[in-house]
Amino acid sequence: MIDKLCDYITNKIKQNVEDIDEEKELVINFGVRLIFGELPKILLLFIIGFLLGIGWHTIIFFLLLCPYRSCTGGFHLKTHLGCMITTTILYIGPILLAKYLIIEQNYILYIMTALVVVFSIFIITKYAPADTENIPILSKKERKTKKIKAYISLIILTAIIIFYPNHMISYMLIYGIFLQNITVLPISYKLTNNKYGYEVYADETI
Repeated sequence: MIDKLCDYITNKIKQNVEDIDEEKELVINFGVRLIFGELPKILLLFIIGFLLGIGWHTIIFFLLLCPYRSCTGGFHLKTHLGCMITTTILYIGPILLAKYLIIEQNYILYIMTALVVVFSIFIITKYAPADTENIPILSKKERKTKKIKAYISLIILTAIIIFYPNHMISYMLIYGIFLQNITVLPISYKLTNNKYGYEVYADETI
């Protein structure tokens, strides 16, 4: 129902605005889907967080991890229910893990941070930004920009992990970055029946 509404609004905008090519149409459709599809999911995510007693951690974690997620990309499930479940796991899961699985020794934190950073560099270098066939990134310039922003976001998150005195926040980010990286891998795309944008639109990339 939401998808049909978003497509209808996109078509109406296309009919009334000149010079909208296929790429601009995809951007408009993404924006409409964000307003009618994603924002309610984010609100529901925060509600779940507060019901679990981790509401403020959920908001903080969302604001910190969201830039990294948006720049690295990842698979998208086909249904709104599946997307909601995945979003909840990616955001609530790391917080619950950090709440009950904190290792106080600093050297363990540093080792885990180093492993996650190396894994993230590999992910960004080889796969980011990982788009999908429904929301492809067709411009080489945009891909390069997102890749650079992903590196910058990783540096900022790493600094927070190392220097922020609250270890719960640090472990939240470690677990969250790791899970986000998993969503970018080819095996994750295969398991969720997704395709990278370049697999569908390779000839149209400029």
